[in-house]
Amino acid sequence: MTELVPPCVILNEPQLAENIGAVARVMANFGLSDLRLVRPRDGWPQERAWASASGANWPLDGAKVFERIEDAIADLRLLYATTARPRETQLPVITPREAAAKLYDASAEGLGTGLLFGGERAGLETHDIALSQGIVTIPIDPKFHSLNLAQAVAVNAYEWRTRVLDAPPPRFREGPPPADQAMMIGLYEQLEHELDEAGFFHPPEKRPSMVRNLRVALSRARFSDQEVRTFRGVVTALSRGRGRVLAKLAAAREAQKPQG
Repeated sequence: MTELVPPCVILNEPQLAENIGAVARVMANFGLSDLRLVRPRDGWPQERAWASASGANWPLDGAKVFERIEDAIADLRLLYATTARPRETQLPVITPREAAAKLYDASAEGLGTGLLFGGERAGLETHDIALSQGIVTIPIDPKFHSLNLAQAVAVNAYEWRTRVLDAPPPRFREGPPPADQAMMIGLYEQLEHELDEAGFFHPPEKRPSMVRNLRVALSRARFSDQEVRTFRGVVTALSRGRGRVLAKLAAAREAQKPQG
């Protein structure tokens, strides 16, 4: 049987060391250990984090630091972004309980999974969420919907733990597993480069939203490794075809120039 690997917890731009320590504490409570930090405001390591963890040191001892979210999630095949704010995406929105079920099924198949959390001040931006396969929102009372970072992690970690303690047999998956994020990011960047070359992103000020929408659509498709390679081959073939058309036009213009 495939070893069940719990989801990692990714904190994007966390501000306070005490909050990072509190996150490590609840991770340890519910059997999570893989902590990834993206651009922590005050650098890393920070002694106050260990003091706040109340002995739950192992997530902090093994914490990895990244400069970009893309690097932090590159090895994952299922990623959920957690936010309480509505964003301009077409991704599915689910509860922590629903997310835990999907994360469990993916982990039982040996796939890398993760939960992405925003910083204390601003949460996640839309372009960060667009890298995920869905949005997790905690169903709290709308009269007071403010949760601190460790509380948000705790709710999601608890739901994961209930799946582990009372989990059904792993489902059999039909077909190959989805591609990891590194492969998907390579596809995004190749396609966006070729679209830049073709002048697709017009007017320029709309480029960020157009890129975001393309990434969301492709992410939702859950391509396999082979499907990513095929799609990238299609993009390459189309770009070379454009080059041949441009070369023919240039040759035609050259032939029309007066001789002498």
